[in-house]
Amino acid sequence: MDQDNFVQEEARQKIDQDIDERIRVHQANIARLASAQQSAQTLGVAIKNRPLVMLAQGDSWFDYPLTGNGFPLVDTDVIAQLRRIGGMPPTILNLAHHGEAAIDEMSLTKQERMITVLRDPSNWINGKPDAILFSAGGNDIAGDQFCIFLDFNDGHSPGLNQDRFSKALGSIEACYLELFTLRDRIAPGVPIFGHCYDFPIPNGAHPACAGPWLKPSLDFCNWPVAAGRLIVHDALAAFRAMLVRLASNAGNKFHLVDTQGVLADAEWANELHPQPGGFAKIAQKFADALSANFVAQG
Repeated sequence: MDQDNFVQEEARQKIDQDIDERIRVHQANIARLASAQQSAQTLGVAIKNRPLVMLAQGDSWFDYPLTGNGFPLVDTDVIAQLRRIGGMPPTILNLAHHGEAAIDEMSLTKQERMITVLRDPSNWINGKPDAILFSAGGNDIAGDQFCIFLDFNDGHSPGLNQDRFSKALGSIEACYLELFTLRDRIAPGVPIFGHCYDFPIPNGAHPACAGPWLKPSLDFCNWPVAAGRLIVHDALAAFRAMLVRLASNAGNKFHLVDTQGVLADAEWANELHPQPGGFAKIAQKFADALSANFVAQG
């Protein structure tokens, strides 16, 4: 095994170990919830409510182990914030990992992992999760590949190449559709909640460990930051339109949490990630959408 492959394998094993530990902790939490529920039933006490129990799959918006751009090293992402909201915060089995594209999240190995945890009754109170949370699409576009979707600024081009970008959106849409299919087979009826990110500032800001993800491609294609911001806005607006279309099909049981236009400029830590307070605002949008859905069902 050469050095690059060795490093990749070592990183993969560390991710697997981290996910295994999350599953272990989650199962211990479910065991406590189930025990409390059983005790209440034994005493003849009606259980009026319990926390939502959910599965999360996603990218760095669900798994961001930094505070802004650095220390302390602690999860500040949407899932971390959502676990703190409300009088009875949700219990979430989080399979997300930063840096993953939608095509990674719905790859063979990741689908196998989702199927395994969905079929394991020790992960759920009533045989399956109350909802699935999904964060995907940003890493399919942002990064060194972003230049693929840009026209060179010759004074006449609009910036975002709509034809090439639409093909990238098609790949992302296929991943969402595959998730719906997996859910229908393994956990029928479970609603899926996704989001559409927000409009970042492509100014090259990044933590020491990763990035930048947008400005290098804009520089390469001769676009200044102000024009680049409009290009990124157009790309994310098209991404949201695709998700709106998926959510409009009732058969998909997909709910779009509309997160665009939520964050102020000062709430961005870097080109892709909010500060902890920004993540908290996004998490509140998820909490509101979940509450509206389950109150309506109740």
